[in-house]
Amino acid sequence: MKKKSTVHEEREENAFALSTGDLMAGLLFIFVLLLMSALLRVQEQAEEDEKVVQQYDQIKTQLYIDLQEEFKEDLTVWRATIDSTLCVRFQEPSMLFDLDKAVLKQNFKDILNDFFPRYIKVLNRPKYKDNIVEIRIEGHTDSSGEYFHNMELSQNRTRTVLQYCFGLMTENESQWAKSLITANGLSSSQPILVNGKEDMSLSRRVEFRVRTNAEKQLEEIAERRFKIKS
Repeated sequence: MKKKSTVHEEREENAFALSTGDLMAGLLFIFVLLLMSALLRVQEQAEEDEKVVQQYDQIKTQLYIDLQEEFKEDLTVWRATIDSTLCVRFQEPSMLFDLDKAVLKQNFKDILNDFFPRYIKVLNRPKYKDNIVEIRIEGHTDSSGEYFHNMELSQNRTRTVLQYCFGLMTENESQWAKSLITANGLSSSQPILVNGKEDMSLSRRVEFRVRTNAEKQLEEIAERRFKIKS
């Protein structure tokens, strides 16, 4: 009788062990499925992010090409450059302002009369206009003189340029641009260095910069990936 009881108990234990094992195997299978699903979503999001980056990088690259094409005949005459960061730099100070003054020289007015309407027309093309988040007019000085005096001077100069440029736009262009264009006086905070030393002449300059929503998209992607890691 005792032997039968022992056999019965062993069968119950085996049945319990099998049911527990089945449960653990089922839970492990569910965990693997959830993990695979999560990894698949991460991979899909990474692929989507890469497409976004490529799309906006292409827009930025094409805008650079179009600006170069538009102004290739003028840059040398204007003593200006355009680089791949979408910065148009007017870097001949004798053509821009008198020393320590914020009044546009006639030479610079003539340049802006030619440059700015064409510049806005390129930016306002359908393929670009909805991707532009800021048009920055930046004023820079060299490091001679007191920093905050130069800050005020550079701010006054960019406001003068901004005001003059608004008079060169059509009504529709100005309505579109006024929420995008900013005037930024940066004093001597970003000097131009040549062989490791500040070039005083090149540092005194006016720049037009375009920020596209590529930067915003990249910031959002970086923030999203940081949240995933944390």
